Amino acid sequence: MEKGHAVYSTKSKILRGIVWVLMLILALFMVFPILYIILGSFKENSELLVGGTNILPSHWVFSNYSDAWKQANFATYTMNSIFLALGVMTITLLTSTMSGYVFSRRNFRGKELLYSLFVAFMFINVGSVSLRPLFELAVKLHMNKNLFSVILISVGTGQATYIFLCRGFVNSLPKELDEAAKIDGANSLQMFWKVTLPLITPTIFFILMVSLTGTMQAFDEPFFVTSGGPGYYTTNAALYIYRKAFQAYDMGYASAVAAILFIIVFLLTLLQLWSQKKWVVYDYE
Repeated sequence: MEKGHAVYSTKSKILRGIVWVLMLILALFMVFPILYIILGSFKENSELLVGGTNILPSHWVFSNYSDAWKQANFATYTMNSIFLALGVMTITLLTSTMSGYVFSRRNFRGKELLYSLFVAFMFINVGSVSLRPLFELAVKLHMNKNLFSVILISVGTGQATYIFLCRGFVNSLPKELDEAAKIDGANSLQMFWKVTLPLITPTIFFILMVSLTGTMQAFDEPFFVTSGGPGYYTTNAALYIYRKAFQAYDMGYASAVAAILFIIVFLLTLLQLWSQKKWVVYDYE
């Protein structure tokens, strides 16, 4: 039996055509900077500083990559980025899932007010205004000399959205599951760990994806909290790219480092997408 094909009216075809054109334009704006950086990593620094409309290198240079990995000790900066990302991801996952569960399943004084404040910060973007107070606080607490401080500050400034998502997902789960677990003698921690957590794996996967890939490219917190010091002890890949590109003006070198970071983040994303098939459950029926 032949499959039928959808028949679109002229108006629908025009609207679909407009949507496709807009999507192609959006894709171009997203892909072009990546291509420019990757191809720029094969250019000489002088060619990048001059600029121009030619995206292809006039002379292909491959030494930027070997220099980026060997001479600059970029492997250390990459490990700092991975350590920072794993730390933020782990703590964020624990605190956001627990907070979402508590806001959904527990009642305590000031609960709605506290949750409203969390939600409000999702829509109030103070941006760089909050960086100065955070820096002064880190200095006074002597927390501006190691990556653990950067992890704690990064976790503290990015919780609202994750808590909102976790609370909404937990709200969608029937409370009878908790009641049944309570009858079986489970305490609050056991109900969270053995009943709720396995059922909110889609939200957990989203938090893992966003926090890991986002923190791998983190710049603001390492720059303003530690400035990469003491020495280069807390310098991560993104901060190193900034220094090479906009302080040393070694654009070809910085492009190679950025391309390496892009490949690492891309591979980590593919690994997460592949692994989620083994533990994320979308259908509980």
